Amino acid sequence: MSANERTRDDFIDNIHNINNYISRRTISECRRNDFESFTENTSPLQKDDGPNKLIFRYKFGDSFSQELYKFSKIHQYDDRKTFKESWKKWTEENNDVIDYEIERLTKLGYQGDILNKMFKSSRYYFRKKSTEKKAPVQRRSYVSVSQDLLNSMDEFILKTNNTKPSQSFVEFCKTNTPLLQEEVACLFNKGIKDHIEIRNKIKKTYKNRYFNAFG
Repeated sequence: MSANERTRDDFIDNIHNINNYISRRTISECRRNDFESFTENTSPLQKDDGPNKLIFRYKFGDSFSQELYKFSKIHQYDDRKTFKESWKKWTEENNDVIDYEIERLTKLGYQGDILNKMFKSSRYYFRKKSTEKKAPVQRRSYVSVSQDLLNSMDEFILKTNNTKPSQSFVEFCKTNTPLLQEEVACLFNKGIKDHIEIRNKIKKTYKNRYFNAFG
């Protein structure tokens, strides 16, 4: 048996009980999705929506961030003592800009030491921030699931049309474990080596078939 075949078999063994795996993940995923929904419903952050706006993260304004970034990169390689001396001089020379930003953040509700926040952002974030642009990631060719899996999904969905999509998917996994094991092996051989990516692909496919049928 080749090394690749052993890796594939080990992979399949690790998710042999894929239905149990999904069932165990259901509760934690729901909790995470609830949190994500909450943050989405309260975004975008820091919009001036009125006196009762809820802000989770206080960011510097764009113009001030640009000035802070310029200073940080100029003094990128200063030792701590030299950096602090330069910082003191910069704050004195840019007093008006700093006061405006402090007033803006204070009105938004920030209660911390804003000048200290500026120093730390400059020293520990902007100074180390890379100016290089990341090369675009080359996307992998689309890999489709088998027609057998699609047909089985469609048949199961039509039989359980009164079941919620999430519960319907769990039941599908429980009653079609051998088919899922074959599909996992097939997707693995097609180049998808991450079991979470495979699980999410199958789950998303099922969800799409469900809403195509009843949406």
